[in-house]
Amino acid sequence: MKRFHPLIRVFGVLLMCFALTMLVPLLLSWVWQDGATTAYDEAFLLTFATGLGLWWSARRATTDLKVRDGFLMVVMVWTLLPVFAALPLILQLGISFTDAYFEAVSGLTTTGATVISGLDDLPPSINLWRGMMVWLGGMGLIVLAVAVLPLLGIGGRQMFKAETPGPMKDSQLTPRMTQTAKGLWGVYAAITLACILGLKWAGMDWFDAVMHSFSTMGLGGFSSHDASFGYWDSPAIEAVTIFFMLLAGINFATHFLAVHGRSFAPYRRDPEIGWYLVVVIGSVIGIAIYLAALDVYPDFGTALRFAAFNVVSIATTTGYANTDYNLWPAFAPLWMLFLSCFATSAGSTGGGIKMMRAIILFKQVYRELMRAMHPSAVWPVRVGGMPVESKILFAVLAFGFMYSVSIAALTLLMSLSGLDTITAVSAVVASINNTGPGLNQVGPATTFAILDDFQTWICTFAMLLGRLEVFTLLVVLTPAFWRK
Repeated sequence: MKRFHPLIRVFGVLLMCFALTMLVPLLLSWVWQDGATTAYDEAFLLTFATGLGLWWSARRATTDLKVRDGFLMVVMVWTLLPVFAALPLILQLGISFTDAYFEAVSGLTTTGATVISGLDDLPPSINLWRGMMVWLGGMGLIVLAVAVLPLLGIGGRQMFKAETPGPMKDSQLTPRMTQTAKGLWGVYAAITLACILGLKWAGMDWFDAVMHSFSTMGLGGFSSHDASFGYWDSPAIEAVTIFFMLLAGINFATHFLAVHGRSFAPYRRDPEIGWYLVVVIGSVIGIAIYLAALDVYPDFGTALRFAAFNVVSIATTTGYANTDYNLWPAFAPLWMLFLSCFATSAGSTGGGIKMMRAIILFKQVYRELMRAMHPSAVWPVRVGGMPVESKILFAVLAFGFMYSVSIAALTLLMSLSGLDTITAVSAVVASINNTGPGLNQVGPATTFAILDDFQTWICTFAMLLGRLEVFTLLVVLTPAFWRK
């Protein structure tokens, strides 16, 4: 048991830090007298006391975290933290633990799927808490921990490498990991502030601007209105949101390097951005033409407006909607859901396999086609002008295989439970890609409340699997991980 003491000590500190974030909605509830103050009082005290107890029980542990501990810590944070994040929802709304845990996991994994209806009538502090969960989960609580825990004598490099996706795993943007995490959070906070000001300028009130900026930058899609962005029916608000959704879908390491170096050169050098923008913008134009051609909207301008907002929202795995695109001809929403599988960049707050892996998989397929025609040719896979090592190719292929197998297996389970095929597939794909709404019974005009407890837990597992990029979670579930 002693070997877990460093882990318990770190998790206890994380839990106390997380409890402090509850003070923000608690203060809002107290100022606005929205009736949720007691729920936050109890949730804060229980969370902080649990964290304090864990830290106290292992306070003498001084050993730094090992690589294996980093994986376990990441899984603990993303599976156990939602238990405490769900407390205000249980205490205030009286919903079941299954639904509250689903909502908390959806927020912290930046999925944005919800089981709660009547959002317009919720206490404002509850909606703010939902938005804050998305924002905190967006960059990752682990990265925040890396910036804070060294001050308490707790190292965090292993956690950082286990949690962050794509190229950020193997690159250190500044000489010290703590400085890296602070820099990433600084850029994240600055862009969030710009988003708040942009939405306020476009016509939102201050509360909605803050709440939706949290959801936009985390690409989580929680809204304070049942109609999502259809509530405003405002092209100006939609345009601002599209810009910041696209911005949040870019690698934050690239944003950091651009700000740090006061140059746009990092954007030009990033191999993902060109593909990302071409795929998303091309899809917007293509679907707008498709909708206009089928007379879904009276003119191309209107079709372009609705296509732009909803395609960018789903492609970036945000999950907002300004219309019920579930009623569009089937190709359009299916293509949008397909985009959510790969469109966003590694190191962004989006979900899916990420554009970097998609580029590598595409180029690997192209190489195999060339080698079939020219067996003696040497045809390395290159990304950004640099050859991709064989070990990376194998890792990406393995990830792609497990990602596909996970979707297939979870879809079969959902179908076994009685759901129709479209609902089952889209619910799993939307969950594992951390997108939010699916199609049919879990479309943008409905909620996941139509699912029974078994189906809800499948989607919850899928959200965690996607947020931890499959292998981080699966490696902890293997017997070999627990052997000494």
